[in-house]
Amino acid sequence: MSLPTILENIVARKYEEVRENRARVSLDELQRLAADADAPRGFAQALRQRAASRQPAVIAEIKKASPSKGVIRQNFNPAEIAASYQQGGAACLSVLTDVDFFQGNPEYLKQARAACDLPVIRKDFLVDPYQVVEARAMGADCVLLIVASLEEGQMAELNAAAVELGLDVLVEVHDAAELDRALQLDTPLVGINNRNLHNFDVSLNTTLELLPRIPADRLAVTESGILTRGDVELMLDNGVYSFLVGEAFMRVEDPGAELQRLFFPG
Repeated sequence: MSLPTILENIVARKYEEVRENRARVSLDELQRLAADADAPRGFAQALRQRAASRQPAVIAEIKKASPSKGVIRQNFNPAEIAASYQQGGAACLSVLTDVDFFQGNPEYLKQARAACDLPVIRKDFLVDPYQVVEARAMGADCVLLIVASLEEGQMAELNAAAVELGLDVLVEVHDAAELDRALQLDTPLVGINNRNLHNFDVSLNTTLELLPRIPADRLAVTESGILTRGDVELMLDNGVYSFLVGEAFMRVEDPGAELQRLFFPG
């Protein structure tokens, strides 16, 4: 599997991170923390309910920085942002927990989830079942599996670990070959990332081209590149009702108001 350099570096760091975290908190102890966490809020269900009524289901992202753009939001308060998103009509939240590349933190997820009633996905690069238990222990309702960074056996193992803990899974793809691999899992949520991992170009055509290949019993989530009302309408017109959006919201003063303006005008 040939990975883009940035993804290769992130994945290598994740294996180190798992070793470091295991040394601090044993799997047994982590499983106890996961068992004590609040019950999952139903991430996939929240998206399905909106999509069933042909309403935009927005997974609104809380993200401070990225490797390609640097710091995106200086005034960064996860709890305030989460409350703003809920008021603006978000269906779910996405919170970056990667420290080294995205300036995220597990504490941000805890703060965001405590400040609203929305289900939350842990946005990170998962390579080991330990991280799935970690996600549940920090209160996540869903985890992300990025096909580009995982082998088939890993994906199946991580998916099984999530299901066992009552977590939903969003499996993310960038092209047709990855989609074929993703569809081997039984998760109902398929994320189509419109960003090319090799050159970081973004094209909404990626979603439109892959859409016919997604079975009717799966829910397509378009990710990256939704910046204007025209982008939203293009997706809605093609039967895509679930969106993961971060940067468009993070760059404005009131993220929830921008969400409302883009997705629920008038």
